Amino acid sequence: QVQLVESGGGLVQAGGSLRLSCAASVSIFSINAMGWYRQAPGKERELVAGFTSGSRRNYAEYVKGRFTISRDNAKNTVYLQMNSLKPEETAVYYCNAKRALGSSFLDYWGQGTQVTVSS
Repeated sequence: QVQLVESGGGLVQAGGSLRLSCAASVSIFSINAMGWYRQAPGKERELVAGFTSGSRRNYAEYVKGRFTISRDNAKNTVYLQMNSLKPEETAVYYCNAKRALGSSFLDYWGQGTQVTVSS
């Protein structure tokens, strides 16, 4: 079982920055992939940024150059630094962890943290 606790959301003006944190209850070395997703009202949840196996970073096209995902292995924590935020990026941001189980993966989710970008 993996528990994820997010923090760092809030209200920011357009063009501003926020840093989200996701603390895992287990060593992140035991997790195959971790990332951040977001879900705006009336929309599907979408991947924002993530670490895949081998510590490779991947980003959604629309956040490249503005968002940075990083991690602190000693703290079992993954971060998402978000710069130049836009009003349309208002959403609940979720941390996700994937753990291999046989030939498939189990998904774990945090409770979500609200990010509101005002115009």
